[in-house]
This record gives sequence, structure tokens and C-alpha cells, in this order.
Amino acid sequence: MDTITLLLFITGVFLLVAGAEILVRGASRLAVTAGLSPLVVGLTVVAYGTSAPELAVSVQSSYAGQADIATGNVVGSNIANILLILGSSAAVAPLIVSRQLVRLDVPLMAGLSFLVLLMGLDGRLGKFDGIVLCIGAIAYTFFTVYQGRRESQNSTEELTQAQRNRRSRQGIKQIAPQLGLIIIGLGMLVLGANWLISGAVVLARTFGVSELIIGLTIVAVGTSLPEIATSIIAGIRGERDIAVGNAIGSNIFNILLVLGLSSLVAPNGVPIAKPALNFDLPVMIAVAVACLPIFFTGYRIARWEGFLFLAYYAAYTMYLFLNATEHQALAEFSIIMIVFVMPLTVVTLAILAIRAVRKT
Repeated sequence: MDTITLLLFITGVFLLVAGAEILVRGASRLAVTAGLSPLVVGLTVVAYGTSAPELAVSVQSSYAGQADIATGNVVGSNIANILLILGSSAAVAPLIVSRQLVRLDVPLMAGLSFLVLLMGLDGRLGKFDGIVLCIGAIAYTFFTVYQGRRESQNSTEELTQAQRNRRSRQGIKQIAPQLGLIIIGLGMLVLGANWLISGAVVLARTFGVSELIIGLTIVAVGTSLPEIATSIIAGIRGERDIAVGNAIGSNIFNILLVLGLSSLVAPNGVPIAKPALNFDLPVMIAVAVACLPIFFTGYRIARWEGFLFLAYYAAYTMYLFLNATEHQALAEFSIIMIVFVMPLTVVTLAILAIRAVRKT
């Protein structure tokens, strides 16, 4: 691999992160102007903004015929959003979980993860699958914003008409510069996506690693950097609804819109490789389902739970590389995970769920 390709790859990651930051900044200010709650902002504007790198990379790679990167990017990003991002955020400061997330958004995330597995049983996500997912993205966004607007209207009923008019005039003046930030951010994302994909393909061929593994790890983490930074900073500043909503909303957005658009853009749909179907998609489902009993414990994610998420992400990444390189330690590592770690996890989650039920 030559130096220019490496520089393009690194610059692509930088442009994705910087572009997403600018996009989120402009979009968040627009959301505040529209009077949305922090949770709704996290689930929609911030989640969609920080997931824009995944959208740019997956759609571009699907159009270019490298759909394995698209699949690996979405699945890897969704696993990273829970285990790495929420884990890092909770390790820094315990996160408070909204009841709405536990009752609606997290079950929806788990259900959509299972839906992707069912859609991919025939080996690909076709055009019809893409249409269904895109319609779901539109419906979810409208429903979430509608709920948020209704709650916002209830909280502002006490304002006088003069105060509402003044807020409206101030909001109109702020729209133009924020739209400018959004356009600049999108431009950087598109350029960064092109360079990142080119570098990722060269990396895959240079080290003899499949494009699926590159998508599941390097590209997935690279495009998840905006979520990581946003959630950690939001958690430190006390905006914990944004921190958790960002991760959950990003996962829903990745499945519905990113995979949906990728399926529509790809000439022959998005193929689902057998390794992803047999291992990575089930892991994505398991991670989504595991959120429920953890989130139920006082509607918070404790620090020890955050470190548990991080440990599992490290184990998942290690398995991917051991499997990709056919390392002799793979068999022993798999036995340890299956015989000791997985049963211990199931028992722990069951205990947490029982305690949560008894408290209610």
C-alpha cells in the first residue's frame, strides 16, 4: 500500500468526523429553533447527523459494487454504537435512560435487527426490502418528531402570544447560517466517504482480509467516531438524553435508511454474506436485546455496565481478527466465550431483569 492511499484513508476519516461535527452543529441548532426536546433531538437530528458517515460510506460503496463494506459498516456500526459508544459514555458518567427508550425505541431497534436477519435469509437485501426500510425510516422520523412537538407545545402553552412571536422571529433569522453549516458538512461527508472507501478496499487487499471484516471493524469504527465524541461529550455535560438517544437513534437510522437506500442504489441489491448471516447479524440482535434488562435497572446504565459493554466489544473485535487470520487461538477463544462468558452473561441479564420486575 503506497503512502498516498494511506493519506487518503486518514484524510477521509478526518473529513467524515469534521463534516459530521459541522452537520450536527447546524442541525442541532435548527432543532432547538423548532422547539424539540433533548431526547427527540438525540433520536433524530443528532442521531441522523452522526450517522451520516455510515450513510455516505454505505450508499457510495453499494453504488460502486462493494456492498460487503456497506453491510459490514452498518452491522459493525450498530454493534459499536451500543458496546463501544454507550459503554464509553457510561464508563465516564452513568447514563439516565428515558422510559420512552425502554418502552418504544429499544424494542424497535431489536425488532428491526431481527427483521434484517429475516430479509437477508435469501442472501441479499433486494429493492423491495429497501423500499420497506425507507418507508419505515420516514414513518419513524415523523412519529418521533410529532411526539416531540406535541410535548413541546404542552410546555409552551403558558407563553404569551408576544413571546411566541419573538421566538419565531429569532428562529427565522437563525435558519440561513445553520443551513449553510449543514450543506458544508454534507459536502465534507461525501468527499470523505469516497476517500475512506478507496483506502479500505486497498487495505483489505494488502493484508488479505475480506472487505466484510474491514467494514465491520476499521470502517465501522471510523464512521462511528462522531457518535463516540457526541455521546461522551453529551454525557460529561449532563445531556444524557442526547447521549443515549444518539446511539439508539443511530442504530434505527442505520437499519432503516442506510441499509434501505443502499439496497435501492446497489445494482443487484445488497448481498448478505454467510459470515454476517451466521455470526455478525445474530450478535447485533443479541446486543440490542441485551439492552432491555440493563436499561430496566433503575432506567440507568451504571459504570460497571459500561465497562461490561467495552469488554464485550473488545472480545468481539478479537474474534473477528482471529477468525480472519485463521489464528490457532481461535478455537480456544471460542470455547471460552461459549462455555463461560455467554452463560455468565445470560445469568447476569436474567438477574437484572428479575430485580427490575420486582421493583415495579
